Amino acid sequence: MESVDRNNQDRGIRTALEAALILTIGMGFGRFAYTAILPHMVEEGVLSVWAGSLAATLNYCGYLVGSLLSIYIKPHNAHRMCLCAVIGTAVFMALLAMPLPAVAIIAVRFIAGVFSAFSMVAASLWLLEHRGHSHHAPLLFAGVGFGIVVSAELIVLADWLLLTSFEMWLALALLTVAPGIMVLRGLFDSNPKASPNYQTESKRQAPNIGTGALIFCYGLAGLGYIITATYLPFLVHQVLPEVDSSHIWAVFGLGAMPSCFIWHKIHQRLGSQLALQTNLGVQALGVVLPTMGSSSSFYLLSAILVGSTFMGTVTIAMSAAQKIKYRVKFNMLAVMTLSYGVGQIIGPLLAEALRAYSETFNSSLIAAAIGLVLAGAITAKPSKQLTN
Repeated sequence: MESVDRNNQDRGIRTALEAALILTIGMGFGRFAYTAILPHMVEEGVLSVWAGSLAATLNYCGYLVGSLLSIYIKPHNAHRMCLCAVIGTAVFMALLAMPLPAVAIIAVRFIAGVFSAFSMVAASLWLLEHRGHSHHAPLLFAGVGFGIVVSAELIVLADWLLLTSFEMWLALALLTVAPGIMVLRGLFDSNPKASPNYQTESKRQAPNIGTGALIFCYGLAGLGYIITATYLPFLVHQVLPEVDSSHIWAVFGLGAMPSCFIWHKIHQRLGSQLALQTNLGVQALGVVLPTMGSSSSFYLLSAILVGSTFMGTVTIAMSAAQKIKYRVKFNMLAVMTLSYGVGQIIGPLLAEALRAYSETFNSSLIAAAIGLVLAGAITAKPSKQLTN
């Protein structure tokens, strides 16, 4: 019996690692590597600051479209969409290795956003529902931070080797091959291990947060973190040109990796409401820090605080959504991702509008921090849907 339990445990960890690699590729590489490469693209004249912001916004629009399409993904078909996300991400990163005009780069980033959403929703459905390993959610979401760290340090190495931004994208595309092959076997293992009592357990442990409140809170969280996640290396590059901005971005990802486990523990101890409020409060402080001074310590601490909380928000909110999905008749994980996508679209648009008015990003960061505080406040009202 012990050997069977150990085999099941090992299988669960292996499956979670495979799902994490999907997010490493689809989110860490395909989505967030752009943040670290953008300063190089601007410096080389590949994109202007305005075109770079537009490409970021269109990427988030693609994420929104991918979230809408993901509503129709069924858990037992999620493995096919995971494979689609991995291949699509690699192909569209490789396209950015070509000398494309700005309008084509913007279009490529839009489609890449679609595949990023596919990776987030499909990997979550595959691991948490089809495989039934909801307790491995922190390991799944840690894949995003791992992808940020690896891609950021690869870009540092590429910069040291005097490679262009085109060659950086090609290196990232090639780097997806090995982890992509590693997940193939697990994806097409047709023997799911879902627990038959999962829904009953979910109802018993369901958080006292309204469905609408959770979805709206998650959307504001998307708006709150995305300005830092889009512009932090660019801001560092402008204010502190002697500091390698990619290292700061790597710290952001490094903080995200263990944060999924830490915030999962805090979630278990404090419950969804208090855990989210604490998480979003710390994140708001990290977002607003660069407005308080221009020394490297402010930017470094901002990277640590936001990096160590934004995937914690995902871990808490998506786990809470998984537990209250029985209240609704739609794909809760996809709708949560959709709400997050809407927030991420509004964020860069708001940042550009406020930057055009004030000529700095400070007002944008303050607005983002206010959004995060508001998101935490929304969860304070108990759900009327919860029954004991």
